[in-house]
Amino acid sequence: MMNKPEATVSGNKSCEVGKSKVRDRIFDTACELFYEHGIRCVGVDAIANAAGTNKMSFYRSFPSKDDLVLEYLREHERAHWEWWDATIAPHHGAPEKQIMALFEGQLAKSRKKDKHGCAFLNAMVEIRETEHPAREVVYAYKAETRRRFRKLAKEAGAQTPDVLGDALTLIASGNAMSSISFSCQDGPVVNSPKIVKKLLEAYLQ
Repeated sequence: MMNKPEATVSGNKSCEVGKSKVRDRIFDTACELFYEHGIRCVGVDAIANAAGTNKMSFYRSFPSKDDLVLEYLREHERAHWEWWDATIAPHHGAPEKQIMALFEGQLAKSRKKDKHGCAFLNAMVEIRETEHPAREVVYAYKAETRRRFRKLAKEAGAQTPDVLGDALTLIASGNAMSSISFSCQDGPVVNSPKIVKKLLEAYLQ
């Protein structure tokens, strides 16, 4: 009698771990497929098959495909800000160097062979429904990008930090688009660090 409850708890934990692993596998698979092929082109069946499971397991893990898309974008958002913070961290207290590091880092990312552009811009192109919750994630991400660049511009001492911040935001967005708009490895993004350097010189005189 004393051992029975322990066996039950152990069994429940095993079941929970199993469900978690299936959910993680579905999520990881969906992230890869969405980014490589697009959100609209990848259905629930394709995700379940690629993850080695079935639609029943999919819907046990996610209420709908839209919920999965939301998590996919939020994961990209989390990873992006993690990259941003790690990129500027070595240049604490030097906003100009932090700005340059971000654009040099963006250039390095654009040269990856598996690069399919910006997940957020791709999502906005595919998801046209104005009320779709995924669009709110993208809006929030873009607003935070703008806020961060404006903050760096202010810390750098720009007389018009909002204007400089917006210019940096536009260049960063353009870089994200050009990485898929130009098939060559030496598209406009390769010159973005030089452009940003000149821009900083002009605004920080």
